[in-house]
Amino acid sequence: MPHNIVETAREAGTLRTLLTAVDAAGLGDTLADEGPFTVFAPTDDAFAALPHGTVQGLLADPPALARVLTYHLVPGRITSAEITDDSEQETVEGSVLKIARNGGVTVNDATVIQADVEADNGVIHVIDRVLIPAA
Repeated sequence: MPHNIVETAREAGTLRTLLTAVDAAGLGDTLADEGPFTVFAPTDDAFAALPHGTVQGLLADPPALARVLTYHLVPGRITSAEITDDSEQETVEGSVLKIARNGGVTVNDATVIQADVEADNGVIHVIDRVLIPAA
């Protein structure tokens, strides 16, 4: 049975903090029903590596949280095979992510540790860091 992005992320088991943040920001329905999207999904460990209090601060500020989360979201379905050596992708948040291939795939300063997790309404690339948009 195919799954949407939220259900697929839930099944991964390592994206619980991301799913909590998606719910807190009110983005669950968007990621479940709309798309297609390419999601660069930080692991629980990536969120845990943020400075102390960062996650709690974001969870307490839904607009700021939504801005951070939509910075990890690109309209359309982009598989790792479609990523060129150096590309830029505009995010739902409105900023640009720099995506590169150099042995593996990097997104800004994060590394894709699991690529091409397929969902009905997009694709998830699991990354090892949380991306923070410029102020």
